[in-house]
Amino acid sequence: MSTAPIILFVYNRPDHTLRTLKALENNNLASESELFIYADAAKNEQSKAAVEQVREIINRNWRFKAVTLTLRESNCGLAANVIDGVTKIVEQYGQVIVLEDDLVTSPFALEYFNDALELYRHQDQVMQISGYGYPVKDIETLPETFFFRVANSWGWATWDRAWNRFNSDINALTDDFTAEQIHQFSIEGKENFWKQVKEFKTGKINSWAIRWYASVFKNNGLVLYPRNSLTQNIGNDGSGTHTAAETTYQVVLANKKITQFPQEIQEHAQAYQSIKYFYAHRKGSLLQRGIRFAKKKLNELKK
Repeated sequence: MSTAPIILFVYNRPDHTLRTLKALENNNLASESELFIYADAAKNEQSKAAVEQVREIINRNWRFKAVTLTLRESNCGLAANVIDGVTKIVEQYGQVIVLEDDLVTSPFALEYFNDALELYRHQDQVMQISGYGYPVKDIETLPETFFFRVANSWGWATWDRAWNRFNSDINALTDDFTAEQIHQFSIEGKENFWKQVKEFKTGKINSWAIRWYASVFKNNGLVLYPRNSLTQNIGNDGSGTHTAAETTYQVVLANKKITQFPQEIQEHAQAYQSIKYFYAHRKGSLLQRGIRFAKKKLNELKK
């Protein structure tokens, strides 16, 4: 099978975009992979200079099999850009690897994505391959890869058969959720996924990711995760559209090829408990929360 196409979504962060492309170019399958870059347009005068810097970077001679640029003429916003880009490419190629402009990859990420896409191509319950692996406390006791229910947006891959079940209508997706489904969707109340659904409905956020997770959950889908992360989010410095400055999710990238994949298509019980514990304790002490809140407000004042 040929390698899966890669989509990279960029906007107005030239430093992050450069780091993301350099790491991706260093992947073992980079020269065999087609890269599609979707560059959003500036939403205001203040963004124009940074957007132009990003466009200069993506126009450089990157070492991929081919690079195709889509330069938006008007500002789409991240959600619309992702939904449109993923839909077009996955319909054309049947599979896709998706990255944003703040994700550094391990040199083994593309091999992992392509191997998993091939292995689970015909397993309908497997709806996504996550490149990110949570920094859980008992990480070394987990298998090299495992299934978990939550869809992740920090470097991922999927197939047309799964993306065809994406529903952008949050009301159609979630209005019939029972109390127990809400409880399970939110990992027994340990993570704020249902809060994100409610915020989307009231217009406070415009997230493609919460709708994708809800689509996966509603179809009883599963997501493959690596024990050792293949992606690192470098946007948690407060520079992103939807991120505040924090280090909670920092990981050590995998330094070798992933070779072991589960044969049984079911959620891994220990991994579920480990990630649930991580969600429950990730915010830390009151002092740590206060420091993060202060940094977030300071960053907002700078923007």
